[in-house]
Amino acid sequence: MNRVLIAGATGWVGKELSKAILSSADYTLVGGLSRSNAGADLASILGIDHSAIPLFDTIGKALETVEFDTLIDFTSPKIALHNILAAINKGKNIVVGTSGLSDKEYEKIASLADEKNVSVLAAGNFSITAVLLQRFSETAAKYINHFEIIDYASEKKVDAPSGTVAELAYRLSKIQKPILDVPIEETIGVKEARGGSINGIQVHAVRLPGHVLGVETIFGMEGERLTIKHEAGSGAAPYLKGIFIALEKINTFKGLKRGLDTVMNF
Repeated sequence: MNRVLIAGATGWVGKELSKAILSSADYTLVGGLSRSNAGADLASILGIDHSAIPLFDTIGKALETVEFDTLIDFTSPKIALHNILAAINKGKNIVVGTSGLSDKEYEKIASLADEKNVSVLAAGNFSITAVLLQRFSETAAKYINHFEIIDYASEKKVDAPSGTVAELAYRLSKIQKPILDVPIEETIGVKEARGGSINGIQVHAVRLPGHVLGVETIFGMEGERLTIKHEAGSGAAPYLKGIFIALEKINTFKGLKRGLDTVMNF
């Protein structure tokens, strides 16, 4: 039985994930992290009939109090990095759903995961359709050398780009950097209108009411164009299936893997 601790257990994804794990015969939810609800009973917060599930305000207290095999983190970038490194140092496997971690931070995570011989699976998005967008975009980038990314989210999302888009830009840059026929510094007018450069790829972040999360990769060739787009609704359900795939695969490798598709069979 895989014992799970959820960081961000009372958050948007965390609540639905907690319920799903409690309904699963393969996993046991032993506790959660929630700074605003520390000391409370997660089962009561979820409104379910279950023995008490403790909530802690820090990963340190959780590590001292409960035994678990896998940490699932859905918090914020700064908190997540601390949680991840602390858990790795204690030999725990980790599924990272938090967005906004940088490539340098992932390098630090990868180095420590290798040193401690644990498994870390990080995905900017656990939605299956988002995973397919990443895979299809990678395939297209092998053949088309002009492309840019549009990042959609609600007006309240503070990080830009989103974790999904940051991961996509990182992965596409490993295939090839797109050609810019007019270098950004030679743009006449407002250079910022051309977006920001993420790993050598132009990314345009839209933050407006009516959007939840969305990603669009646009490819252009002479006389033709290709658009690959993923859009998420307001519920957490699309992410749960991918998280359970991550839990199922977390013991099949060691070190850091970035992207849910790295453990899926395509």
